Amino acid sequence: MTESLLGPDDAAWFAERGTALVRNVETLIRGKTEIVRLVAVCLAAEGHVLIDDVPGTGKTSLAKAVANSIAGTMRRIQFTPDLLPTDVTGVQVWHSGTETFEFQPGPVFGNVILADEVNRASPKTQSALLEVMEEQQVTVDGTPIAVPRPFLVVATQNPVEHGGTYDLPEAQIDRFMMRLTIGYPDHGAEVEVLANRRGGRSVDAVTPVLTTADIDRMIGITRRVHLSEPLLGYIVTLAASTRRRPEVRLGVSTRGALALAAAAQAHAAADSRTYATPDDVKALAPYVLGHRVLLRPEAEMSGLRAVDLIGETVAAVPVPSQRQATR
Repeated sequence: MTESLLGPDDAAWFAERGTALVRNVETLIRGKTEIVRLVAVCLAAEGHVLIDDVPGTGKTSLAKAVANSIAGTMRRIQFTPDLLPTDVTGVQVWHSGTETFEFQPGPVFGNVILADEVNRASPKTQSALLEVMEEQQVTVDGTPIAVPRPFLVVATQNPVEHGGTYDLPEAQIDRFMMRLTIGYPDHGAEVEVLANRRGGRSVDAVTPVLTTADIDRMIGITRRVHLSEPLLGYIVTLAASTRRRPEVRLGVSTRGALALAAAAQAHAAADSRTYATPDDVKALAPYVLGHRVLLRPEAEMSGLRAVDLIGETVAAVPVPSQRQATR
């Protein structure tokens, strides 16, 4: 059964709610409107977001501000080298009175999961997120246990060259819809950050403006945004083109193409449109596809970056006409 066509009223409601989320986060996070909008798009597309930057740029504050803006259950996991997989997913506990094992859910059983400094944990512990991020469930002794919906992971990591970090495996990185870098704020925004902190305002002062029902509705609206066949073909061609580049040892997966399509739908709805266009795809491609490309060592040594390669690919692939892309 196909989903009903999206009407302009639903698209307008989506845009209004998305704007409310962005403005609420910006009461704390200053000068990063585009990054906050991308996080909102990612969440509405039922994706997970990885915020990657040096310490002290506000990664955790942004993640917590987003989580606090949603009136659901927020769980924070501080990843450390001694963290165990069961500290993330949960553990079976023996009850002597009933002589049975009972599952005690771990912190992944929430609506918004803040995985802070995720690359400080060992690869074994990082792998505890693989199933739940992809399938929204945890398997315990062969029995799948669903996590609450909506389920959104906002993870932060420090650059891998910093002490005490581990590379995230490719399979883990591929499960994030977007990988974002915050960067330092401009002078005026940084002054506001200092003024907020001096005035006693912290991330805990950010209050919810969306309910989990709102997020569910936004996810449903995102899925109904129209994607034409030519636009889907354009997305597939972009992904396939990265696999044929001589500088690349691992190109964009089919999961990456799916993520780009879903993100384009949310991006269109955030603009009050009922259909996605090539401009949505081009605007999001660096954030959705860049972290899914692995370059050959010689390409990295020459100074090429994955995000630059994505930009070159977007520039080289023919774009369907506006009429084709929206019919």
